Amino acid sequence: MTRRGLLFVISGPSGAGKGTILDQVFRKNSNVRFSVSATTRTPRPGEKDGEHYFFTSAEKFQDMIKDGAFLEWARVHNAFYGTPADFVDRTLASGFDCLLDIDVQGALQVMKKRSEAAYVFIAPPDLKELRSRLLKRGTENEAQIEERVETAKWELTKIAEYDYLVINDQLDEAVKQVEAILQAENCTVPNMGEEIKRLAGVSLSLGKE
Repeated sequence: MTRRGLLFVISGPSGAGKGTILDQVFRKNSNVRFSVSATTRTPRPGEKDGEHYFFTSAEKFQDMIKDGAFLEWARVHNAFYGTPADFVDRTLASGFDCLLDIDVQGALQVMKKRSEAAYVFIAPPDLKELRSRLLKRGTENEAQIEERVETAKWELTKIAEYDYLVINDQLDEAVKQVEAILQAENCTVPNMGEEIKRLAGVSLSLGKE
């Protein structure tokens, strides 16, 4: 029987370093798959359709909302983002753990539908460092950066809704913490159902001898 994968929801302020952390996690963990989200924003340099996001029009996105195609969706910084539910479910059914890299609005929606998921908040050391990282990224103007910082202030108030908090001060340490969360969740008794059945079967077999 194929082991069903586990769902992990990773979110936090824009510029906190979620993408950089997850890039390393994916390289080191072969049983983890990235959930590709749909978005109406334009691609950033180096981003590929179907790999980083499913880039789509606002009209098509609205049609998908009407069809109930999203596990979650939100409007963030004048663009829409959504997680296709069938992509997630197919990934989990195939035995792979699925990681959602989504904004806090989206994570709060998923919490209402998938209580069994593990929710991880990635935070910057402070707002000053967050602003500095956004500036270095060079993908937003000053007004957009200030908008993201203001959004981050609200997002930080939602940390208590999550299961785990990782403060991305030192990248290597943050990566280790996220990997530790993945390993720990895979070892919880509720998530070890097949192994428990196997061990119980071995115990019964030995008892008959």
